Amino acid sequence: MNLDSGRDVLEKATFQILVVDDHEPWRRFVCSLLQKQAGLQVVGEATDGLEAIQKVTERKPDLVLLDIGLPNLNGLLTAKRIKQEVPGAKILFLTQLGDPDVIKAALSDGTCGFILKMDAASELLPAIEAILRGEKFVSRATEGLHPEG
Repeated sequence: MNLDSGRDVLEKATFQILVVDDHEPWRRFVCSLLQKQAGLQVVGEATDGLEAIQKVTERKPDLVLLDIGLPNLNGLLTAKRIKQEVPGAKILFLTQLGDPDVIKAALSDGTCGFILKMDAASELLPAIEAILRGEKFVSRATEGLHPEG
């Protein structure tokens, strides 16, 4: 996908993003990638599900990048609670868990997308652009593994 095709979407406003992952080097990588993109602003980071819910409630980001394998409260349960607390929050799962049942569960709760971490370098920005346009995005590596595939 050509990133220029969605660039006008990102340049119209600043979209605030919360990054939720318990692995600090991964969060740093994701934040670094996002901060280089005009129109995107990382407004916080969280290391577990409970912290994520608190920060989403406080900061009301436009998008939450959420891992599934989190301590204290896993990403699937965290997403449900976020949707209850801040119904307008968009959620993009960014995880290494590619099990078909996990993917199905992740996409069944009104989340906006699912990306495998191994594909983040090539798919994260196109996914964010699609979600901010109101579309869903699912990692190419999971095609055929989820209900819409």
